[in-house]
Amino acid sequence: MEVDMDYQSLSSLCTQVRGDILNMTHKAGSGHPGGSLSAVELLVGLYFSGEMAVDASHPDWEERDRFILSKGHVAPVLYSVLARKGFFPVEELWTLRKLDSILQGHPHMGHTPGLDCSSGSLGQGLSIANGLALAFRMQEKSNRVYCLLGDGELQEGQVWEAVMTAAQHKLDNLCAMVDYNRVQLDGTLAEIKDLGDLAAKWRDFGWNVIELDGHDIQAVVEAYRQAKVCKGKPTVLMANTIKGKGVSFMENDCNWHGNAPNAEQLRQALSELGLEGEQ
Repeated sequence: MEVDMDYQSLSSLCTQVRGDILNMTHKAGSGHPGGSLSAVELLVGLYFSGEMAVDASHPDWEERDRFILSKGHVAPVLYSVLARKGFFPVEELWTLRKLDSILQGHPHMGHTPGLDCSSGSLGQGLSIANGLALAFRMQEKSNRVYCLLGDGELQEGQVWEAVMTAAQHKLDNLCAMVDYNRVQLDGTLAEIKDLGDLAAKWRDFGWNVIELDGHDIQAVVEAYRQAKVCKGKPTVLMANTIKGKGVSFMENDCNWHGNAPNAEQLRQALSELGLEGEQ
């Protein structure tokens, strides 16, 4: 496993990943930049802090921890993190959504090194994560399971069945993360189907809840450490984030849920991030 990175290096990597997301979706002419940009710190903090056991040189290593991207449409952020981690060449990122690319619009386990699950249909990821966590417990293995969910996804009933199941079985080898940016496909959560006090809901269902600033990389890494030592119940990171984080004209705007930037918009976005031009 890679040696832990310091917080300054992790922060710099987050900026690079944001640049990757913008370049990838621009070249593809489609994709989901908004929710990808809001989840950057959650994935960089997981894969590069040393908290998650993975080895890019051995992607099928049995002792690895598992990651489930339940909100599969934000594949660009996961692909960037996997490439920067060394699972495949960074140059592959620019083939996103192209015919015969290993990087499809939604994660396909049969195509992409480093994936532990195919996803795309919302609401299913936590159930899959539960199954893995239960299996590792039955096998007396120490593997941990992580699952990233979107907040709009929590409007799916299956999610709450999975929330109850994880608590019932006291799956303390499971950590869920909610990318709580409060904006979904065509509006805000409050406008479409208000979820109320999410942290209180998860606590009432029997979970250990850690509320944090999802763009504070140090807070993210510390939350993963706290989750690892919590025993007797599963943990959820309730990460307060901003959809489109880092790009002024994308932030908190549902129009960037599933639209790619054009050339002019790409230049402006990369400039705001302090990055050079198109890859």
